[in-house]
Amino acid sequence: MSKVSLQEKYTKEVVPALKEELGCKNVMQVPKIEKVVINVGVGRHLKEAGYIEMVEKNLASISGQKPIRTKAKASISNFKIREGNEVGVTVTLRGPKMYAFLERLVSITFPRMRDFRGISDKSFDRQGNFSFGFKENVAFPELDASAMDKSHGLQINIKTTAETLAAGKALLTHLGFPFKK
Repeated sequence: MSKVSLQEKYTKEVVPALKEELGCKNVMQVPKIEKVVINVGVGRHLKEAGYIEMVEKNLASISGQKPIRTKAKASISNFKIREGNEVGVTVTLRGPKMYAFLERLVSITFPRMRDFRGISDKSFDRQGNFSFGFKENVAFPELDASAMDKSHGLQINIKTTAETLAAGKALLTHLGFPFKK
């Protein structure tokens, strides 16, 4: 039995199902995923030597792409942040790498999470984009949990072309995202 990739599943199964479900007249009106953005904030560990390199290495192995560092746009004295300090690491995935990441996320990472009962559907915005976070990165199989001395959280944003919340949820449900019942 050959395994169908998430991109093939989208074109062969999801597009016709969504076209019928949402009443789209044209295939181009069917919502699709534009990009996936993965963010990690390192502001709290700003003074620790090597922490941002460790986060960068972890994010590169999770996403399969080299992340970029984000800098503070303004100084915030209460958080001891100066303008230009590196406060985060981010990766933007598009195309085949995006579908490969989402496939690993749905089929491997979610089942590996402790006490996982589904993801909340309250994180959709009005345009059908979905954002969720992980408190720790040990759920990802690409990372060796025994070799890590510190774990960190990460935020994942899925940008879709859906125009409504219902269309965005229907898209992700058909792609296999395990939402809470």
